[in-house]
Order: sequence, then structure tokens, then C-alpha cells
Amino acid sequence: MSSPEWRKSSRSTGGTGGECVELARLGKNDVGIRDSRAPETGHVTLKPRAFALLVNQVKVGELDL
Repeated sequence: MSSPEWRKSSRSTGGTGGECVELARLGKNDVGIRDSRAPETGHVTLKPRAFALLVNQVKVGELDL
């Protein structure tokens, strides 16, 4: 298996908080998510449907603290 191609959001900048994640397709049926500032700490793997649900929750503010 080749190394995944990690991508950072085009909306990510060196702005104030520096919070950013990277995404990669892992095989045919998984999406990887990792901290762009600490990629060596590993990643979370989600199925596409779970990833879509997470993205929707973020967009509507359900996960805001």
C-alpha cells in the first residue's frame, strides 16, 4: 500500500489559532483525519458516511464548545 496523500484545507492559513486538520483517502472506503501540526501522533479513520456526518455537525455548530 502506498503512503496516503494528506491534504490541508484551502481555508487553512497561518492565522490566529493555527488549528488545522489534514485529510487523506485511506484505501477505497476510509477517510483519515489528523492534526497538521502533529502528524506523528497518528490519525482517526472514518467511513465516508461518518465523515460526512462529522462535517455536517461542524458546519451547523453542533460541536462548538
